[in-house]
Amino acid sequence: MKPNFSTLSRDNIVAFIGDIFDRRGGEEYLGEPVTMAEHMLQGATIAERNGQAEEIIVGALLHDIGHFTSEFGTYHPDDTEDRHHEDAGAEVLEQFFPSVITDCCRYHVAAKRYLCATKPEYFARLSTASVHTLELQGGPMSAEEVAEFEKNPNLKEIIQVRYLDEAGKRADMETPDFTHFAPMVQRMVDKHLGTA
Repeated sequence: MKPNFSTLSRDNIVAFIGDIFDRRGGEEYLGEPVTMAEHMLQGATIAERNGQAEEIIVGALLHDIGHFTSEFGTYHPDDTEDRHHEDAGAEVLEQFFPSVITDCCRYHVAAKRYLCATKPEYFARLSTASVHTLELQGGPMSAEEVAEFEKNPNLKEIIQVRYLDEAGKRADMETPDFTHFAPMVQRMVDKHLGTA
């Protein structure tokens, strides 16, 4: 059953996301050596340490939120079809966040397909789990798909978050927890909706 998000608002969306990190962040992430929360926190931490814009940091932090909010559930190594977690996450985020952050969630899977089509060396960066999901997600893009994808005004940011997605899979990396990023997440909400 699909969760009911009608009670969410500018005033509680950040706490809602933080609660998800607390309650479900320890779940396995696609057979990788990190949990779901560790994966997203690592991407955000790498972006912050590299001085990237807050949109990129928050985009990396939230790109996989659909694994938690989706009626499709999370990925399992035995899956034979794609569960479209990216769309499920974007549906929730688009109500509260600027399009650049929503697009980083909605298109991070497409970005993997794009990079595999346009930068063949990118494939070598993929983990075993990412290779498996690439097959479920349609493989590298066709030339027509590449041309269409390149029209997205947030292409550069989407690609940056995709690289952070692959980077955030380190078994031994220390990161701050969600509360460190919460004020930044709230700033993105306020930027999109205006301050109260």
